[in-house]
Amino acid sequence: MISFLSLKARLFMTASAPSQPATAEVALLAEQVMRAVAPRIVGQRETLRQLLLGVLCGGHCLLEGVPGVAKTLMVKSLAEALGLSFGRIQFTPDLMPTDITGTDVLEENPADGSRHTRFLPGPLFAEVLLADEINRSPPKTQSALLEAMQEGHVTVGGKRHLLPTPFVTLATQNPIEQEGTYPLPEGQRDRFLVMIDVGYPSREEELEVVRRTTSEPLPPIAAVASRDALQAAMRIVRAVPVAEHVLAACVDLVRQSRPGDPAAPSWLPRLVRWGCGPRASQSLAMAAKAAAAMDGRPAAELGDVRRLAAAVLRHRLVLSYEAEAEGITADLVVERLLETENV
Repeated sequence: MISFLSLKARLFMTASAPSQPATAEVALLAEQVMRAVAPRIVGQRETLRQLLLGVLCGGHCLLEGVPGVAKTLMVKSLAEALGLSFGRIQFTPDLMPTDITGTDVLEENPADGSRHTRFLPGPLFAEVLLADEINRSPPKTQSALLEAMQEGHVTVGGKRHLLPTPFVTLATQNPIEQEGTYPLPEGQRDRFLVMIDVGYPSREEELEVVRRTTSEPLPPIAAVASRDALQAAMRIVRAVPVAEHVLAACVDLVRQSRPGDPAAPSWLPRLVRWGCGPRASQSLAMAAKAAAAMDGRPAAELGDVRRLAAAVLRHRLVLSYEAEAEGITADLVVERLLETENV
């Protein structure tokens, strides 16, 4: 298990930017987590890395993929490997805000008959929250989750209740079933650091999945980290330096995604109705920091920006009707922007 004292010592050895040994501790934590979940998860290494990257950034992740590609299992396994509490909410059309936040209950003191209210926390009060099929809940319930994601607390009966720290929402949605769903508004999608596209496994991976799941029960996962060690790693990630030209690449790429911006390429307005806001620039820079730390590098690089651009921007772009009619995806738009910006 990664030692909190070890990570804390590395952190104190650094003044404003972490040394390479400090980021090496984050890389070690990342590799130990990947090894811990490997007996339960076949393939999907890049998906798991992006999930862990989101946790290290203190951000929220949106996973999109067809049923049966282990989205739920990956989230639960990651929480177990990190030694964090886990909560799951199955979103449905009849789910109410108090079903996820909790509610005040009236209790009576048997000694004197006096009554008082006590807050009964909902499943939202977990360090890692799996919001399964988030687009099946009505907007009122989605708004309650948005407050928790944005503010780190919930409000019930006029009282504020703080959520645990860290608090990370890992939400899933199914892209092929749209009937009876409530698409996430742009404001809520923007709260997710990354959107991870979970694809089908390869033939060899699917064969291995069948072998493992039709024989012995899935093995338990032992925690290889703790909450304190994770929080120390998160502080190291935030201290990773980003050179000015890398920051400029993040900002310029995001600005080029806006049709009304002078920097936008001439072909963009036909394909994009709304581009990415400033939070996308912040998310891209933060994700680049985490990627560098997970690799044990002392600073973020342009290659990190290029590799993570699609995951950070795809859910923030609002495509035009022409683009949708022509089958042009947000990923293709990001790819063309990267070629234009030459990141």
